Amino acid sequence: MEKHQGKQGVVIVADCDHPSIDIEKSVLEGVASEVRWLACKTEDEIIAQCGDGDGIIIQYAPMTRRVLEQLPRCRIIARYGVGVDTVDLAAASDRGIVVSNVPDYGTHEVSDHALAMMLCLTRKVPMASAQIKRGQWDFRLMHPVHRHQVQTIGIVGLGRIGRAMAHKTHALGMKVVGYDPYVKPADLPEYISLLPLEAVLAQSDVVSVHCPLTETTRNMLDEPMLRLMKPSAYLVNTARGCIVDEVALDKLLTEKKLAGAAMDVLAAEPGPASHPLFRHENFYCTPHMAWHSEESAQELKRKAAEEVRRVLRGEAPMYQVNKF
Repeated sequence: MEKHQGKQGVVIVADCDHPSIDIEKSVLEGVASEVRWLACKTEDEIIAQCGDGDGIIIQYAPMTRRVLEQLPRCRIIARYGVGVDTVDLAAASDRGIVVSNVPDYGTHEVSDHALAMMLCLTRKVPMASAQIKRGQWDFRLMHPVHRHQVQTIGIVGLGRIGRAMAHKTHALGMKVVGYDPYVKPADLPEYISLLPLEAVLAQSDVVSVHCPLTETTRNMLDEPMLRLMKPSAYLVNTARGCIVDEVALDKLLTEKKLAGAAMDVLAAEPGPASHPLFRHENFYCTPHMAWHSEESAQELKRKAAEEVRRVLRGEAPMYQVNKF
């Protein structure tokens, strides 16, 4: 691409629930003639308000083919986050629009959160606290608890976050097995054993999900797959809610075919208080916060804006996820 200098166009933050976009404005100063902050939630709102955008930053806004066909000036769509399942990548490629994410802003935060969820399940910390508050001071009520050094962790998805989770659980002394059809054994540390998904589910004492949501992974952990897990095993999901079949998970927890589960994500967010999974004492949930720290939030905003700046300057994007 030919590199240009000066102000190159309009940048629109189509939707963003952050308290400000000061970081983005600072990054784009001298490149964008205008940085506009909107609250678009529907296709029609994006079409009506973003048609003059040369660069668009999104959080949850739906970027369908219908939307993209109404964005004649758009050169880049940058998403706050890792997943790009709200963007029609093929349609963007057809129109020559770069789609970028921020794949590395919360690697440690998400893997730390998954580790914390695992420890809450395996060490039964929330359960013990709840028992004490009910007047029951008795460690035997938490039976059984096993040492991590005799347990196996199964990692589903061995990208940046999955590998970080593998590293941290290996440090606890756990045996690490993993599934990822896009990774070769030579690309991984020697302590990770690649196995078919069925074997990972069957062998693991804890299964931690770290793969993106695609048509291939949607409901990948359905009832037949979940039933491969040990009744004593735990499930942790900090990736995307729709990867796990929540109806099947509720069924297995009800039948006591799983020891417990912890999820930072749900198929529909926010989860209503009446959600069937919430009635299980051995099910823990957090509000899609695994990515969050003060530092990661700032890095996310800065890197999304920097990607837009690169493209508007005519430079090569660093995190492009589509091809054309």
